[in-house]
Amino acid sequence: MLALMSQHVFAMNNSKPIIHDETISVQVIYQGLKFPTKMAFLAPNDILVLEKNEGKVQRIMNGIISSGPLVKENVSTESERGMLGIAVEQSVIEKEPRYVFLYYTLPDTNQSNDDFINKKSSFASNHVYRYELEDNKLINPKPMLHLPSFPQSIHNGGVLLMGKDNYIYILVGSVSPDYSSHRLYNTRTQNDLNGSDADGRGGILRITQDGKPTEEKGILGDEYPLNLYYAYGIRNGFGMDFDPLTGNLWDTENAAGQNDEINFVTPGFNSGWKIVSGISPKQLQVVDKLVNFNGEGRYQDPKFVWNDTVGPTALKFLNTDKYGKQFENDMLVGDFHNGNIYHFDLNKDRRELVLKGSLADKIANDSKELQDITFGQGFGGITDMQMSPDGYLYILSVYEGGNNCPKEGPQKDCIPYASGIEGTIFKLVPNSDLS
Repeated sequence: MLALMSQHVFAMNNSKPIIHDETISVQVIYQGLKFPTKMAFLAPNDILVLEKNEGKVQRIMNGIISSGPLVKENVSTESERGMLGIAVEQSVIEKEPRYVFLYYTLPDTNQSNDDFINKKSSFASNHVYRYELEDNKLINPKPMLHLPSFPQSIHNGGVLLMGKDNYIYILVGSVSPDYSSHRLYNTRTQNDLNGSDADGRGGILRITQDGKPTEEKGILGDEYPLNLYYAYGIRNGFGMDFDPLTGNLWDTENAAGQNDEINFVTPGFNSGWKIVSGISPKQLQVVDKLVNFNGEGRYQDPKFVWNDTVGPTALKFLNTDKYGKQFENDMLVGDFHNGNIYHFDLNKDRRELVLKGSLADKIANDSKELQDITFGQGFGGITDMQMSPDGYLYILSVYEGGNNCPKEGPQKDCIPYASGIEGTIFKLVPNSDLS
C-alpha cells in the first residue's frame, strides 16, 4: 500500500476532518511535518514523530517542534523504505535513560542484483535499533534486529509495539513481489511449501528489549530467526494493538488490490499469504496448501475484509472513557486512501467484531456498506493513531486540505504524496473539554 506514498497519488476530501459524533471535535496540534509515518508519546503533550524520507525523529511538546531532530539516520528512501516504526519503553526508572526503539531501512552497497528479478532498485535492509533518550537526543544505538537485504523496496512493514510483557512486537512485510516464484524471495513463512527457511520477513516477530528471543523454544520452531515469529503469512501491515481488556493482539493487513484485512492474532497465527487473501474459499481446501510448522501454525480467516482496497493503517483500542462509555475499549481503524476512521464494537468474548446488516458476512463490498461504521473522515492519508497517556486519541496523517488528486481524469495539477503535502497531528477532543 505505501508504495502509493512515493509513486502514486491519493484523493482527499474538500472538507475538513470531522467526527460523526456531535460531542467530539477535531483539533490541529501541529502541521508541517515531512512525510510522517509513526509517532509515540513520552508524556501527555510530548510526542516523538518519524519523518520517513528525512530519516529524522522529531519531538513536539505542547504543539511546538524542537529546534532540531533527536536523531537523523541515513535511511534508504525508495518507495516504502525509510524511517518506519517507533516504540518507547513503558516502565521507566527515575533518572535512568529511557529506551526508544526505531525500525528503519538502511542502504546496502555490498550486494549484487545478479540473482534478482528486480534490478532497478538498490539493495537495502530493515533494522531495529535501541536508543537511549538523554538531553533531548537519541544516543548509543544498539542493534536489536537485522533483516535480510533485498533490491525489492516495497512491503517493509515497520510497526513496532511494546507489549505489557515488555517485549517488542515487530510487524515485517514480505519485502517481495506479490506473486513472484523466485527462489530467493519465497520462504516457508510466506506459505511456500518448498520455500527456503524463515529469514525474518512476512510476519510478526517478538524480541526482548535486548534483541533476544523471548523464550528458549519458539512458537513455530527453535532455529533462529524462526524462533522469533509470533505470527506469519503476512503480506504487509501498518497497524497493531493489544485489546486492553483481554491482552489479545489484532492487526491490519494490506492486500494486493483488494481484500484488505483486520485480523485477530493468536500465537502461531497464519494469515495465509501468499496462498490466500481475504476470506478463504472453503471449496479449495486452502488450509491443506498452507505451511503449518508441524501443527504449531494455525490459519484463521480475517475478522473483517474490505473488498475494495482502502489501505488500512493504524488500529487502536480506545482504552478511555473520555469520549463516552459508548466508545470505551472499542476498536478504531484508520485508512490511507480515503482518510476515514472506522469504528468497531467487539462481541462478549472479544474475539469477533459486531457486524450487522450487509456487513454480517464480514465483507464490505463497497463504500455504501461502510457508512454505518465510519467514525470520522477527511483526514487525508492516515499513517498512525495513538492514545496519549492522559486518554486522548491523536491522529497522524498526510493532510493538504484540498482535492488535489482526483481519482479519475487528468492529474497534471495533482500534488503527489511525496512532494510536500504537510504532515499533520490531530487530536480528538470531547466538546465538554472546550466549554
